[in-house]
Amino acid sequence: MLFKATSIKGYAIAATDGTVGKVVDLLFDDLSWQIRWAVVQTGGWFSDRKVLLPFSALGHADPFTQQFMVKLTIQQIKASPDINTDLPVSRQMETDIYGHYGWLPYWGGGSYLGLYGYGAGLGRYSAIDQDVENRLESEVIDARRESYDPHLRSVTEVMGYHIHATDGEIGHVEDLLVEEGDWAVHYLVIDTHNLWPGKRVLISPLSGRDIGWSDRLVNIGVDRESVRNSPAYDPEMTIDRDYDDEFNNYYRGLPKPNRPAPDDMYSSGA
Repeated sequence: MLFKATSIKGYAIAATDGTVGKVVDLLFDDLSWQIRWAVVQTGGWFSDRKVLLPFSALGHADPFTQQFMVKLTIQQIKASPDINTDLPVSRQMETDIYGHYGWLPYWGGGSYLGLYGYGAGLGRYSAIDQDVENRLESEVIDARRESYDPHLRSVTEVMGYHIHATDGEIGHVEDLLVEEGDWAVHYLVIDTHNLWPGKRVLISPLSGRDIGWSDRLVNIGVDRESVRNSPAYDPEMTIDRDYDDEFNNYYRGLPKPNRPAPDDMYSSGA
């Protein structure tokens, strides 16, 4: 099931012995587009204490009760190391949180990239180009040596980022569509009202050529007309396998975009 990332903000965290707080932000990895952490505000109205919960620890997201069930007690969550959301999340901070719960961190083994298995995107002709994949893995290894993870980003931060096609701007990021099965971002919802009033389109995060965090923009490897003619999106519609297939088939029929050289990937924001 796909969730709007903005709709998850505000979900309550239901511990085994009561409600402990609510989700106020999500942190994702801008290489794999995996949601890594939920930023949870604990306590009452006048408490600004925030903790991180890995999405691997969260149970089913119930859209009716708007809560996550977690197999943790209130005390376990409240005793978790708190965070300063005004500062980058350090690797030591992540390690401390996993250590607090006695869990293996997500970077502890297996393939880090974890790119989702089905869905949409220009990057999914078959798999990511090998040189690009090698580049991403190299960046991850380097990031692990740093005091903080430069690819861990806030969902709140990316809202409103401008989208630049190969021949100009097409709109801005209105939301992210996240698959509950793997907690990966499958689509970016783009508001294009400045060009095409009332029209929203979906873009795969893997179609991005680079992300300029300082400039608040995402560059994609297709032209504006191709985006305009892509499958229609209505916020009320259900994104299912049929839509995924239509989306994939449309973009597979376009000329394959020229990917930047590996050394140029993420040069604007890494």
